[in-house]
Amino acid sequence: MSGVIGHTMYAILAAKAAEQRKLPIAPIIGQHFASYVAGAYLGSDIQTLPAAVCRDTGKEVGYGTTPPERSPLTGGPVTVWQIEFQGKKYTPRDIYEMFYGRAHLLFGWSDADRDKRLRWEQLPSYVAAVAGDAMERFGPGQRPLAYVFGWATHLAGDSLIKSIQPGVTLKLLDGKYTTKNRPIQDLVTFHEIGCKELKVNWAALLTDAAETPVERVQCHYMRVASPVGHLTWYFPGDWEPEQEALLLKVLAENRRYERARVGEVLNELQLHDTPDGADCSAELSRQTGGLHYKEMLRLADEAGFRNALWQIAEQTADLFQQVIHEQPLLQSLPAGTGPTWDELTRKWRR
Repeated sequence: MSGVIGHTMYAILAAKAAEQRKLPIAPIIGQHFASYVAGAYLGSDIQTLPAAVCRDTGKEVGYGTTPPERSPLTGGPVTVWQIEFQGKKYTPRDIYEMFYGRAHLLFGWSDADRDKRLRWEQLPSYVAAVAGDAMERFGPGQRPLAYVFGWATHLAGDSLIKSIQPGVTLKLLDGKYTTKNRPIQDLVTFHEIGCKELKVNWAALLTDAAETPVERVQCHYMRVASPVGHLTWYFPGDWEPEQEALLLKVLAENRRYERARVGEVLNELQLHDTPDGADCSAELSRQTGGLHYKEMLRLADEAGFRNALWQIAEQTADLFQQVIHEQPLLQSLPAGTGPTWDELTRKWRR
Protein backbone atom coordinates (compact mmCIF):
# COMPACT_ATOMS: atom_id res chain seq x y z
CA MET A 1 0.00 0.00 0.00
CA SER A 2 2.08 2.88 -1.24
CA GLY A 3 -0.30 4.83 -3.49
CA VAL A 4 -2.64 7.66 -2.59
CA ILE A 5 -4.80 5.59 -0.21
CA GLY A 6 -1.86 4.21 1.73
CA HIS A 7 0.04 7.47 2.01
CA THR A 8 -3.08 9.41 2.96
CA MET A 9 -3.75 6.92 5.74
CA TYR A 10 -0.15 7.06 6.99
CA ALA A 11 -0.53 10.85 7.13
CA ILE A 12 -3.88 10.72 8.96
CA LEU A 13 -2.61 8.32 11.60
CA ALA A 14 0.64 10.27 12.03
CA ALA A 15 -1.37 13.48 12.52
CA LYS A 16 -3.45 11.80 15.22
CA ALA A 17 -0.29 10.52 16.90
CA ALA A 18 1.21 14.02 16.79
CA GLU A 19 -1.90 15.41 18.48
CA GLN A 20 -1.85 12.71 21.15
CA ARG A 21 1.76 13.62 21.93
CA LYS A 22 0.84 17.33 21.94
CA LEU A 23 3.55 18.14 19.42
CA PRO A 24 3.66 21.83 18.45
CA ILE A 25 3.27 20.93 14.79
CA ALA A 26 -0.11 19.21 15.34
CA PRO A 27 -2.34 22.34 15.16
CA ILE A 28 -0.56 23.50 12.00
CA ILE A 29 -1.15 20.13 10.36
CA GLY A 30 -4.84 20.34 11.25
CA GLN A 31 -5.21 23.92 10.03
CA HIS A 32 -3.65 23.07 6.66
CA PHE A 33 -4.75 19.46 6.45
CA ALA A 34 -5.37 19.32 2.69
CA SER A 35 -1.86 20.62 1.98
CA TYR A 36 -0.43 18.20 4.55
CA VAL A 37 -2.16 15.32 2.73
CA ALA A 38 -1.00 16.65 -0.64
CA GLY A 39 2.56 16.66 0.69
CA ALA A 40 2.09 13.08 1.85
CA TYR A 41 1.46 11.93 -1.73
CA LEU A 42 2.27 14.50 -4.39
CA GLY A 43 5.14 15.74 -2.26
CA SER A 44 7.09 12.63 -3.29
CA ASP A 45 5.40 10.73 -6.10
CA ILE A 46 6.30 13.02 -8.99
CA GLN A 47 5.46 10.16 -11.39
CA THR A 48 1.75 10.92 -10.84
CA LEU A 49 1.34 11.40 -14.57
CA PRO A 50 -0.56 9.68 -17.39
CA ALA A 51 1.29 6.64 -18.67
CA ALA A 52 -0.10 6.79 -22.19
CA VAL A 53 -2.64 8.28 -24.57
CA CYS A 54 -5.38 6.18 -26.17
CA ARG A 55 -4.98 6.61 -29.92
CA ASP A 56 -8.66 5.93 -30.61
CA THR A 57 -10.00 8.60 -28.26
CA GLY A 58 -7.06 10.88 -27.54
CA LYS A 59 -7.68 10.46 -23.81
CA GLU A 60 -4.95 9.96 -21.22
CA VAL A 61 -4.82 6.52 -19.64
CA GLY A 62 -2.78 4.61 -17.08
CA TYR A 63 -0.47 5.90 -14.40
CA GLY A 64 3.23 6.47 -14.06
CA THR A 65 6.14 4.89 -15.80
CA THR A 66 4.65 1.71 -17.32
CA PRO A 67 2.14 2.27 -20.13
CA PRO A 68 -0.60 -0.34 -20.66
CA GLU A 69 -0.17 -2.64 -23.63
CA ARG A 70 -3.62 -1.73 -24.90
CA SER A 71 -6.02 1.09 -24.15
CA PRO A 72 -8.31 0.28 -21.20
CA LEU A 73 -10.95 2.40 -22.93
CA THR A 74 -11.11 0.73 -26.34
CA GLY A 75 -8.62 -2.13 -26.37
CA GLY A 76 -6.80 -0.28 -29.12
CA PRO A 77 -3.21 0.99 -29.37
CA VAL A 78 -1.65 3.58 -27.08
CA THR A 79 1.14 6.11 -27.35
CA VAL A 80 3.48 6.81 -24.45
CA TRP A 81 2.50 10.10 -22.80
CA GLN A 82 5.04 12.92 -22.90
CA ILE A 83 5.45 16.34 -21.34
CA GLU A 84 6.96 19.04 -23.55
CA PHE A 85 9.14 21.75 -22.08
CA GLN A 86 11.40 24.25 -23.81
CA GLY A 87 11.45 22.25 -27.03
CA LYS A 88 12.16 18.89 -25.39
CA LYS A 89 9.84 15.99 -24.65
CA TYR A 90 10.01 13.85 -21.51
CA THR A 91 8.24 10.56 -20.79
CA PRO A 92 7.11 9.64 -17.26
CA ARG A 93 10.12 7.31 -17.10
CA ASP A 94 12.40 10.25 -17.91
CA ILE A 95 10.80 12.30 -15.14
CA TYR A 96 11.15 9.39 -12.72
CA GLU A 97 14.84 8.95 -13.50
CA MET A 98 15.50 12.66 -13.07
CA PHE A 99 13.52 13.44 -9.93
CA TYR A 100 12.19 10.41 -8.02
CA GLY A 101 15.25 9.89 -5.83
CA ARG A 102 15.39 13.60 -5.03
CA ALA A 103 11.86 13.39 -3.62
CA HIS A 104 12.41 10.13 -1.69
CA LEU A 105 16.02 10.72 -0.53
CA LEU A 106 16.59 7.25 0.93
CA PHE A 107 15.90 5.23 -2.22
CA GLY A 108 14.74 5.47 -5.81
CA TRP A 109 17.79 7.23 -7.24
CA SER A 110 18.93 6.39 -10.75
CA ASP A 111 21.94 4.10 -11.03
CA ALA A 112 24.18 7.07 -11.78
CA ASP A 113 23.06 8.85 -8.60
CA ARG A 114 22.93 5.98 -6.11
CA ASP A 115 25.71 7.51 -4.03
CA LYS A 116 23.37 10.42 -3.20
CA ARG A 117 21.07 8.29 -1.05
CA LEU A 118 20.58 9.43 2.52
CA ARG A 119 20.73 7.06 5.46
CA TRP A 120 17.72 6.75 7.76
CA GLU A 121 19.65 8.35 10.61
CA GLN A 122 20.28 11.44 8.44
CA LEU A 123 16.58 11.96 7.77
CA PRO A 124 15.67 13.98 10.90
CA SER A 125 18.44 16.50 10.22
CA TYR A 126 17.40 16.83 6.59
CA VAL A 127 13.71 17.38 7.38
CA ALA A 128 14.61 19.73 10.25
CA ALA A 129 16.64 21.88 7.86
CA VAL A 130 13.78 21.95 5.36
CA ALA A 131 11.26 22.79 8.10
CA GLY A 132 13.39 25.73 9.19
CA ASP A 133 13.54 27.00 5.63
CA ALA A 134 9.78 26.51 5.22
CA MET A 135 9.30 28.85 8.18
CA GLU A 136 11.91 31.45 7.26
CA ARG A 137 11.91 31.47 3.46
CA PHE A 138 8.64 30.00 2.17
CA GLY A 139 6.11 31.64 4.48
CA PRO A 140 4.94 33.84 5.98
CA GLY A 141 2.03 31.44 6.27
CA GLN A 142 2.37 27.97 7.75
CA ARG A 143 0.93 25.99 4.83
CA PRO A 144 4.41 25.11 3.42
CA LEU A 145 5.39 23.77 6.84
CA ALA A 146 2.36 21.46 6.91
CA TYR A 147 3.30 20.31 3.40
CA VAL A 148 6.83 19.48 4.56
CA PHE A 149 5.56 17.34 7.43
CA GLY A 150 3.18 15.58 5.03
CA TRP A 151 6.16 14.80 2.82
CA ALA A 152 7.98 13.45 5.87
CA THR A 153 5.15 10.93 6.39
CA HIS A 154 5.76 9.67 2.87
CA LEU A 155 9.45 9.16 3.49
CA ALA A 156 8.80 7.28 6.72
CA GLY A 157 5.86 5.25 5.42
CA ASP A 158 7.59 4.16 2.22
CA SER A 159 10.79 3.28 4.05
CA LEU A 160 8.95 1.12 6.57
CA ILE A 161 6.45 -0.64 4.31
CA LYS A 162 9.11 -1.30 1.64
CA SER A 163 11.65 -2.58 4.19
CA ILE A 164 14.16 0.18 3.48
CA GLN A 165 14.06 0.60 7.26
CA PRO A 166 13.08 -2.18 9.71
CA GLY A 167 10.28 -1.59 12.17
CA VAL A 168 7.06 -2.99 10.69
CA THR A 169 6.14 -6.61 11.34
CA LEU A 170 3.75 -7.64 8.61
CA LYS A 171 3.33 -10.75 6.49
CA LEU A 172 0.12 -10.41 4.53
CA LEU A 173 -0.59 -13.10 1.93
CA ASP A 174 2.87 -13.25 0.32
CA GLY A 175 4.88 -10.62 2.15
CA LYS A 176 4.95 -7.09 3.52
CA TYR A 177 4.58 -5.11 0.31
CA THR A 178 3.82 -7.05 -2.86
CA THR A 179 1.84 -6.78 -6.06
CA LYS A 180 -0.61 -9.42 -4.77
CA ASN A 181 -1.25 -7.92 -1.37
CA ARG A 182 -1.51 -4.24 -2.30
CA PRO A 183 -5.21 -4.52 -3.28
CA ILE A 184 -5.89 -6.06 0.14
CA GLN A 185 -4.08 -3.22 1.89
CA ASP A 186 -5.87 -0.56 -0.14
CA LEU A 187 -9.34 -2.06 0.26
CA VAL A 188 -9.04 -2.70 4.00
CA THR A 189 -7.53 0.75 4.56
CA PHE A 190 -10.19 2.46 2.48
CA HIS A 191 -13.26 0.70 3.90
CA GLU A 192 -12.51 -0.75 7.32
CA ILE A 193 -10.09 1.83 8.70
CA GLY A 194 -10.95 4.89 6.62
CA CYS A 195 -14.72 4.75 6.23
CA LYS A 196 -15.72 2.72 9.28
CA GLU A 197 -13.13 3.49 11.97
CA LEU A 198 -12.08 7.06 11.14
CA LYS A 199 -15.16 8.18 9.15
CA VAL A 200 -12.98 9.58 6.36
CA ASN A 201 -14.80 11.25 3.48
CA TRP A 202 -12.31 10.05 0.90
CA ALA A 203 -13.85 11.92 -2.03
CA ALA A 204 -13.72 15.27 -0.23
CA LEU A 205 -10.24 14.80 1.21
CA LEU A 206 -8.54 13.50 -1.94
CA THR A 207 -10.22 16.13 -4.10
CA ASP A 208 -9.20 18.97 -1.80
CA ALA A 209 -5.63 17.64 -1.58
CA ALA A 210 -5.37 17.54 -5.37
CA GLU A 211 -6.65 21.13 -5.54
CA THR A 212 -3.92 22.53 -3.27
CA PRO A 213 -1.35 24.85 -4.86
CA VAL A 214 2.13 23.75 -5.82
CA GLU A 215 4.53 24.55 -2.99
CA ARG A 216 7.90 26.01 -3.99
CA VAL A 217 9.39 24.40 -0.90
CA GLN A 218 9.18 21.10 -2.79
CA CYS A 219 11.76 22.27 -5.31
CA HIS A 220 13.87 23.32 -2.35
CA TYR A 221 13.77 20.00 -0.49
CA MET A 222 14.44 18.15 -3.74
CA ARG A 223 17.42 20.48 -4.21
CA VAL A 224 16.14 21.46 -7.65
CA ALA A 225 16.41 25.16 -6.86
CA SER A 226 19.01 27.75 -5.96
CA PRO A 227 20.82 26.57 -2.80
CA VAL A 228 19.78 28.69 0.16
CA GLY A 229 19.04 28.45 3.86
CA HIS A 230 19.41 25.76 6.47
CA LEU A 231 19.36 22.96 3.92
CA THR A 232 22.38 24.20 2.03
CA TRP A 233 24.28 24.66 5.31
CA TYR A 234 23.87 20.99 6.19
CA PHE A 235 23.60 19.50 2.68
CA PRO A 236 25.58 21.80 0.39
CA GLY A 237 26.01 19.43 -2.54
CA ASP A 238 23.96 17.98 -5.39
CA TRP A 239 21.78 21.01 -6.17
CA GLU A 240 20.36 21.34 -9.70
CA PRO A 241 18.77 24.81 -10.01
CA GLU A 242 18.76 24.60 -13.80
CA GLN A 243 15.98 21.99 -13.61
CA GLU A 244 13.64 24.01 -11.38
CA ALA A 245 11.38 25.33 -14.15
CA LEU A 246 10.88 21.82 -15.53
CA LEU A 247 10.13 20.44 -12.07
CA LEU A 248 7.53 23.15 -11.45
CA LYS A 249 5.80 22.15 -14.67
CA VAL A 250 5.86 18.51 -13.58
CA LEU A 251 4.40 19.38 -10.17
CA ALA A 252 1.56 21.27 -11.86
CA GLU A 253 0.93 18.24 -14.08
CA ASN A 254 0.90 16.02 -10.97
CA ARG A 255 -1.98 18.02 -9.53
CA ARG A 256 -3.85 18.20 -12.82
CA TYR A 257 -3.70 14.45 -13.33
CA GLU A 258 -4.43 13.63 -9.69
CA ARG A 259 -7.64 15.66 -9.94
CA ALA A 260 -8.61 13.51 -12.91
CA ARG A 261 -7.65 10.27 -11.10
CA VAL A 262 -9.59 10.76 -7.88
CA GLY A 263 -12.88 9.49 -9.29
CA GLU A 264 -11.15 6.55 -10.94
CA VAL A 265 -9.41 5.53 -7.71
CA LEU A 266 -12.65 5.77 -5.73
CA ASN A 267 -14.57 3.74 -8.29
CA GLU A 268 -11.89 1.06 -8.40
CA LEU A 269 -12.15 0.51 -4.65
CA GLN A 270 -15.93 0.34 -4.40
CA LEU A 271 -17.58 -2.80 -3.05
CA HIS A 272 -20.72 -4.31 -4.55
CA ASP A 273 -23.39 -6.49 -3.01
CA THR A 274 -23.37 -10.21 -3.73
CA PRO A 275 -25.31 -13.14 -2.22
CA ASP A 276 -22.22 -13.80 -0.07
CA GLY A 277 -21.86 -10.20 1.09
CA ALA A 278 -19.89 -7.17 -0.07
CA ASP A 279 -17.17 -7.91 -2.60
CA CYS A 280 -14.55 -6.02 -4.60
CA SER A 281 -14.16 -5.80 -8.36
CA ALA A 282 -13.17 -8.82 -10.39
CA GLU A 283 -9.93 -7.07 -11.37
CA LEU A 284 -8.78 -6.48 -7.80
CA SER A 285 -9.74 -10.04 -6.93
CA ARG A 286 -7.69 -11.28 -9.88
CA GLN A 287 -4.64 -9.31 -8.70
CA THR A 288 -4.75 -11.09 -5.34
CA GLY A 289 -4.97 -14.52 -6.93
CA GLY A 290 -8.76 -14.76 -6.81
CA LEU A 291 -9.53 -13.68 -3.25
CA HIS A 292 -12.91 -12.24 -2.29
CA TYR A 293 -13.28 -9.34 0.12
CA LYS A 294 -14.28 -11.42 3.12
CA GLU A 295 -11.16 -13.53 2.60
CA MET A 296 -9.06 -10.39 2.39
CA LEU A 297 -10.50 -9.18 5.68
CA ARG A 298 -9.64 -12.45 7.35
CA LEU A 299 -6.07 -12.40 6.04
CA ALA A 300 -5.57 -8.77 7.08
CA ASP A 301 -6.84 -9.54 10.58
CA GLU A 302 -4.64 -12.62 10.93
CA ALA A 303 -1.59 -10.65 9.71
CA GLY A 304 -2.16 -7.80 12.17
CA PHE A 305 -2.44 -5.25 9.39
CA ARG A 306 -4.06 -2.59 11.58
CA ASN A 307 -1.18 -2.96 14.04
CA ALA A 308 1.30 -2.48 11.18
CA LEU A 309 -0.36 0.86 10.41
CA TRP A 310 -0.06 1.79 14.07
CA GLN A 311 3.65 0.95 13.94
CA ILE A 312 4.12 3.23 10.92
CA ALA A 313 2.21 6.05 12.61
CA GLU A 314 4.20 5.82 15.82
CA GLN A 315 7.55 5.72 14.04
CA THR A 316 6.51 8.68 11.91
CA ALA A 317 5.57 10.58 15.06
CA ASP A 318 9.01 9.64 16.43
CA LEU A 319 10.49 11.24 13.32
CA PHE A 320 8.39 14.37 13.93
CA GLN A 321 9.75 14.57 17.46
CA GLN A 322 13.34 14.18 16.30
CA VAL A 323 12.81 16.92 13.71
CA ILE A 324 11.38 19.25 16.36
CA HIS A 325 14.30 18.45 18.66
CA GLU A 326 16.78 19.41 15.94
CA GLN A 327 15.01 22.57 14.75
CA PRO A 328 14.78 25.36 17.38
CA LEU A 329 12.31 27.31 15.23
CA LEU A 330 9.80 24.48 15.70
CA GLN A 331 10.38 24.49 19.44
CA SER A 332 9.24 28.12 19.53
CA LEU A 333 5.79 27.22 18.17
CA PRO A 334 2.95 27.30 20.72
CA ALA A 335 2.29 23.97 22.43
CA GLY A 336 -0.29 21.78 20.73
CA THR A 337 -3.21 22.96 22.86
CA GLY A 338 -5.42 24.47 20.17
CA PRO A 339 -8.41 22.88 18.44
CA THR A 340 -8.31 19.11 18.29
CA TRP A 341 -7.51 17.13 15.17
CA ASP A 342 -11.15 16.06 14.97
CA GLU A 343 -12.33 19.68 15.14
CA LEU A 344 -9.90 20.89 12.51
CA THR A 345 -10.56 18.04 10.06
CA ARG A 346 -14.33 17.75 10.45
CA LYS A 347 -15.00 18.74 6.83
CA TRP A 348 -13.13 15.64 5.62
CA ARG A 349 -15.09 13.19 7.75
CA ARG A 350 -18.48 11.65 7.23
